[in-house]
Amino acid sequence: METPPNPSEFAPQVLEQLRRLQAKYAADGQDLAAYLEGLYYTDYVNYWDYIELDTLLSLQRPLTQIPDERIFIMYHQITELYFKLCLCEYEQMGELQAPTVGELVLRLGRINRYFENLIDSFDVMVDGMDKQQFLQFRMALMPASGFQSVQYRMIELASTSLDNLVDKEKRRLLGEAAAHDELLGCIYWKAGATIEESSAKALTLTQFEEKYTQTLHQHAAHYRTRNVWTVLERLPAEDQRHPRMVRALRQLDANVNVNWPLMHYKSAVRYLERDPTAIAATGGTNWKKYLPPKFQRRIFYPQLWTEQELEEWGKAWVEEVLGEAQ
Repeated sequence: METPPNPSEFAPQVLEQLRRLQAKYAADGQDLAAYLEGLYYTDYVNYWDYIELDTLLSLQRPLTQIPDERIFIMYHQITELYFKLCLCEYEQMGELQAPTVGELVLRLGRINRYFENLIDSFDVMVDGMDKQQFLQFRMALMPASGFQSVQYRMIELASTSLDNLVDKEKRRLLGEAAAHDELLGCIYWKAGATIEESSAKALTLTQFEEKYTQTLHQHAAHYRTRNVWTVLERLPAEDQRHPRMVRALRQLDANVNVNWPLMHYKSAVRYLERDPTAIAATGGTNWKKYLPPKFQRRIFYPQLWTEQELEEWGKAWVEEVLGEAQ
């Protein structure tokens, strides 16, 4: 008969792992045996519990009985998860005290890939819902708006200096000595949710500021010396204009400030444009002026673009998208 294995005997690799664990826990004054006893009662990890699948799939709570509202909710939730992936990369870049071109290009490449996935998938919003269903359920969403995505604002603040997020004329009037909080108070998006006739703040903006002003001030202060451009300036001078670095930054600029808002514009044209007038967005934003890059001209890294590219920022893209949408 075959002799059963002796449970007191461990394979060499198991003993080695036990020694490593002993050293780890002893360094913190912890008892390895107690932790191992706890492990004995712990269940195996499974996929659905680890990613909280049941919770995730329960987070879609439509306000109406119109079927395509679920698509609308899920796509926006997916978008916010991608934004969170981006912010993980910004956080790690910001902490690099001695970055290398390779590290920055790697993380910028991830962010670009996340945005490109979102841009490529936005047809779900453009053509993936029934237009009539959307025009029905959208009225139940007022005054909510994608304008209120705080993670998108965090991405902008982590990408560049506040100077580049303030309208040029307002920046000029504030002067070179403008304080950080003054710049934040004039950030471009505050003009995006105003009532056109009176220029008063729309409820969308008022609610957004009530919820997130403190969060955004803290985030802006944190990234004042950690935004992508300041991290770039920690590179050796000869690496700051490395072709791979410039290419990654220009792609980020185009993805966040042209391609992504243009997909929203294309969606708005698809669902809200009616000759001879346009339907107002649920949040009260003047989307025809707020979304097109050729009007906003928001540019993270103006140093990396030619005068002609800056002058024609977004124009060709807008005309192409409008042609496709109409």
